[in-house]
Amino acid sequence: MGWDGALANESYQWVEAKVAFQPPMGPWQTAVRDGLLEAGIVPNNGFTYDHINGTKFGGTIFDHNGNRHTAADLLEYADPKGITVLLHATVHRILFRTRGTTKPIANGVVYRDQTGQAHRAYLKEGALSEIILSAGTLGSPQLLMLSGVGPSAQLQAQNITVVMDQPQVGQGMHDNPMNAVFIPSPVPVEVSLIEVVGITGEGTYVEAAGGENFGGGGSGSSTRDYYAMFSPRATLLESNSMTKLSPAQPFQGGFLLEKVMGPLSTGHLEIKTRNPKDNPVVTFNYFQHPDDLKRCVRGIQTIQRVVQSKAFSRYKYADMPFEYLLNLTASTPVNLRPPRSGPGASLPPSAEEFCQHTVTTIWHYHGGCVVGKVVDGDYKVIGIDRLRVIDMSTVGYCPGTNPQATVMMLGRYMGVKILKERFTKK
Repeated sequence: MGWDGALANESYQWVEAKVAFQPPMGPWQTAVRDGLLEAGIVPNNGFTYDHINGTKFGGTIFDHNGNRHTAADLLEYADPKGITVLLHATVHRILFRTRGTTKPIANGVVYRDQTGQAHRAYLKEGALSEIILSAGTLGSPQLLMLSGVGPSAQLQAQNITVVMDQPQVGQGMHDNPMNAVFIPSPVPVEVSLIEVVGITGEGTYVEAAGGENFGGGGSGSSTRDYYAMFSPRATLLESNSMTKLSPAQPFQGGFLLEKVMGPLSTGHLEIKTRNPKDNPVVTFNYFQHPDDLKRCVRGIQTIQRVVQSKAFSRYKYADMPFEYLLNLTASTPVNLRPPRSGPGASLPPSAEEFCQHTVTTIWHYHGGCVVGKVVDGDYKVIGIDRLRVIDMSTVGYCPGTNPQATVMMLGRYMGVKILKERFTKK
């Protein structure tokens, strides 16, 4: 079953009306945009939500008053009389009825409140009642496994009763690998997250995040905060390579980053305990497929052209060649990989080495309950009645941009389809 294009576009607009805004574009982001255009990432697509080759200016979830908006804002569309939201209620297991049926039927959940007290909630009788699992890319496969739906050997190893052997649960895990290059600036840089995006046509997205002085004493967001989001181990101020900057010099600047769209490398998710509070173990196998590494290299080369562009020249030190910037960034522990060693460790890394040693996540995980393998085209779990999964775990391909708009659209899209289905059956 294919997508209803009109309903998908309508659902995007439904989401955008509540959570998407056009941000003001400051001088640093403008310089990045102009640098991308000078680097050949054309045409200039202006402000748009569409993902098309060229350079664009995207939306933000911060409104013009600086207030952040989230999927919770979409509840403003809801009829309060038709929805009940339980706060601090964490589902631990899905319940199934298996006796006297040809296949398992989901009929309830076990959840705990904030005090740890266990509760059970059951579906009403009737074919129109169902459970929709939306625990996310990591949570949905984990919860299916904890409920007895997944690879039987893995479930039996945790003494979980197998409701249905489904070896594809937890498989096909993807994450868009991200690599960032820090660019110290001789002039102040405005605070900004992702606004300008260069879609290269070579499988990478190039984006930018800028921030305040790193020297300390400031409040609010900064590039250092943003970098810390990538890795709690990141400690730029302790980098040995920063000796080129005077201690009295303001440590300011921003990041140019590239992300691989639709990564070909795949991984898997496993549970190691029966406790839903314990994180699953996830392996994404970044750059396992050689084409992903090649695309990362092309992304880094695009960043180099931007940094060396006339448009960006005001925001970089003339005596800091791009190789130095790579070495500066690579010397910072952004992931758990061991530092470069050997005779060439003190030399600037090649683009391939840089990609491999500085790869990190930007939390765009997807897969684990992929359409056609775990769920069907209507997002119903294959082989089980009255259970759907609707979230990013069902997605097998994700572009380089933030997927939150897509997953919010998917929720509204499927909500409309389910309501139409129910009215048709009544």
